[in-house]
Amino acid sequence: MTEAPLLDIRSVSMSFPARRGLAAVLGGTKPRELKAVREVSLQLQSGETVGLVGESGCGKSTLGRCIAGLYKPTSGEILYRGEPLHASENRAEAPRRVQMIFQDPYASLNPRMTIAQTLSEVLSVHSLAKGRHNITERVDRLLTIVGLSPKLQAQLPHSFSGGQRQRISIARALAVEPEIIIADEPVSALDVSIQAQIINLFIRLREELHLAYLFIAHDLNVVRHVSHRVAVMYLGQIVELAPSQELFRNPGHPYTNALLSAIPKPDPDQRSRAISLEGELPDPHSPPPGCSFHTRCPIAIARCTIEAPKLLEHAPSRWVRCHRAFEIRAHNLKPPSTIHT
Repeated sequence: MTEAPLLDIRSVSMSFPARRGLAAVLGGTKPRELKAVREVSLQLQSGETVGLVGESGCGKSTLGRCIAGLYKPTSGEILYRGEPLHASENRAEAPRRVQMIFQDPYASLNPRMTIAQTLSEVLSVHSLAKGRHNITERVDRLLTIVGLSPKLQAQLPHSFSGGQRQRISIARALAVEPEIIIADEPVSALDVSIQAQIINLFIRLREELHLAYLFIAHDLNVVRHVSHRVAVMYLGQIVELAPSQELFRNPGHPYTNALLSAIPKPDPDQRSRAISLEGELPDPHSPPPGCSFHTRCPIAIARCTIEAPKLLEHAPSRWVRCHRAFEIRAHNLKPPSTIHT
């Protein structure tokens, strides 16, 4: 019998009602739906990192919040080891299994609580430690694990740098001993010099604690460095899913190719011209018919405007939602040169 994946996202959709215009305010029209996530399916194995990339507004963070239980999906289901993650009987246990780390560490910390209070509260609420001595030992250990001195636990968040605050946020997430961490742009608010330290911390913790990550980010070089597989989202759908090195070496979807072409290259001899996508991102309230990307795609054909492509496995572990998958090179849309990290 095949073991169930650690996390199994099955056809998850998330829509938000939205009224627009004076007629809507006066009740003259029905609410429109903003379709943030559309029929997304994805699996996450124990100890694996899946990177999730795409333009702002493509639904990455919304999907992460659905997994973490902050949003209830409009449809679909999220399974943990084959069982519904947020079912009523698992409601108390689900927060321990899945934790979320946010982009702005300062906004996610209570400015009036010391670091010791922040971490102690988590341990007490989940009954993971009892008695002052036991709680203090756990707090000391959590701070040490993330590379901070236990001597700092009496300080307030404003006393720390951005990188230190993110380490505290990571310590708080680890306090409940999760198996899955949703990291939503965890380094984008940090200085470049600090980003590498936090990324290396994520990798070390994954190896030591056997954690699984859904790593949401804009920086494709960061995603490549940390991820085993990469999922590319566009307008609420996954359009490509592949092992990290394979996706960067040979993108199968024209949108993925455009994203990769925009990565800055430090070596002038390795630089390539970014592929410019014509037009604007379509209205998520009313996605275009056919392929959602056809309004901006440089190789779209008539079929793309009327028939929505399915996410198909074109090669082992290479999933692409495109009628013309892997035809990029045939139309002189060459993928970027080798990316140096």
